[in-house]
Amino acid sequence: QVQLVESGGGLVQTGGSQRLSCAASGRAFSIYAMGWFRPAPGQERDFVAAISRTGGSTGYADPVKGRFTISRDNAKNTVYLQVNSLKPEDTAVYYCAAVASLRGSWYSQRNNDYDYWGQGTQVTVSS
Repeated sequence: QVQLVESGGGLVQTGGSQRLSCAASGRAFSIYAMGWFRPAPGQERDFVAAISRTGGSTGYADPVKGRFTISRDNAKNTVYLQVNSLKPEDTAVYYCAAVASLRGSWYSQRNNDYDYWGQGTQVTVSS
């Protein structure tokens, strides 16, 4: 019911910034809570950030608190992840994900709760 396409990743030096975007198809973007995840090598996808369908509630994984900011523009069917003060350990493929929600304040930190996934965008942080 929704397709997600990430963009905005690339190569950046330690301490640099990127803005990742996730564009969603469909008419009902505003019903979806959105999340960003990144897998470690050989591991399942780890939670990075999430935002409720209205944008009123957000959550972050401890390693990115204070450095990353998730936001959304429902009029543009887009969710963003601003990544600042990047570290080499932030290097990963970043995936956005969507799950329909009945509550405007709800979001999930669990990858298994999400029904739709983008193809991912690579962020590489070098010294």
